[in-house]
Amino acid sequence: MDRLFEWDEMKAVSNYRKQQRGWKDVNMRTKIVRKRLADLPPLTEEQKAELQALAERPDSEIDTSDIPELTEEFWKNAVRGRFYKPTKTSTTVRIDSDVLAWLRSQGKGYQSRINAILRREMLASLKNG
Repeated sequence: MDRLFEWDEMKAVSNYRKQQRGWKDVNMRTKIVRKRLADLPPLTEEQKAELQALAERPDSEIDTSDIPELTEEFWKNAVRGRFYKPTKTSTTVRIDSDVLAWLRSQGKGYQSRINAILRREMLASLKNG
């Protein structure tokens, strides 16, 4: 499968604004650059040799002194999928008018609330088997 990498310049500008960086740091051009893995230049012999040498190196030779040890305490507080963000799919769903009115009456974000309710039910169903 060919992976597609995208760079959205306007999204970068928006992120810079949110982070309150100076205008001199912001490039205002609108440009999306796409690269496919198949379009990247092939590895040189030197790069291939370096990767091979790294692959052959035993784990005992890898310096992990700058990585903190993960203790049992860490794993007790770990949350599965904390940073997982599923893709969204546009669809049409028929919902009872009173249910939709109730969701909309709670303010902006009724579609997100629908998704949260459905996700909660899906996870409960999966948990209960």
